[in-house]
Amino acid sequence: MSTNIPLQIRTSLQSQGIPAPLLAWIQSALPNRNPLPPLPALIATVKTRLLAVDLTVPGVWEQPPPAFPPNLHNPEVREVQLARDVLVQVLDVENIARSRWEQVEDLEAIARGEQTRGREVIRLLTGNENGDEDEESNNGAPAAGGRVIPPPPANAAGSRTGAAANAAASRNATHRLLLQDCRGQTVHGLELKRVDRVGVGSLNIGEKMLLRRGTAVARGVVLLEPATCAVLGGKVEPWHRAWVDGRLERLKEAAGGDGRG
Repeated sequence: MSTNIPLQIRTSLQSQGIPAPLLAWIQSALPNRNPLPPLPALIATVKTRLLAVDLTVPGVWEQPPPAFPPNLHNPEVREVQLARDVLVQVLDVENIARSRWEQVEDLEAIARGEQTRGREVIRLLTGNENGDEDEESNNGAPAAGGRVIPPPPANAAGSRTGAAANAAASRNATHRLLLQDCRGQTVHGLELKRVDRVGVGSLNIGEKMLLRRGTAVARGVVLLEPATCAVLGGKVEPWHRAWVDGRLERLKEAAGGDGRG
């Protein structure tokens, strides 16, 4: 392997705002193939594996990445701005525009196999329901081999209206995140303006975000807006799985403490 390849990969990662990993770590993350894939594919592979790493794990970074300033949680500090870019990972995400009981009801509906589209309730087929209904259908037309072709939606206009309503709800959402830096310090982030890819179901736990220099922190809360933060991607799989599995119970507990929302 060319000794320049890890260096080229590191340079590319740094150009994307990612702190420089150790060259030895980059080399260990490369696929064990001969010949190696082209450089763009290698960069993508190493980036994917790097963004799946816990930021607080030692032995990854050439130098410790910039962290939050020590006075960040001081409630007497009305507002400060980050002096450097800070790489963080997401530990929690919540849509605070909806009450916790509303979120509980949404999750319970999904668990029953139902979701909402605007005001329309949709039954989602689970298990073998799809196969059971292939043989018979009140409205579908039989095709060759006895397979039933479902009819077109009876209310396509309503579906479009529901999709538009969901899109509008997403635009109006406000999310609160729990963020962690490389030292393990945690701080809440609040959307000041909608940030692409930030949302329950679209943002992974362990996903990395770059808070750019100049990001405002007001009384210990990072104010998130598109101009000062970027979602880089990634996921720490065990964290994400545990978060998803425990989310309904956490919301129920929080909703009970809040007095229904």
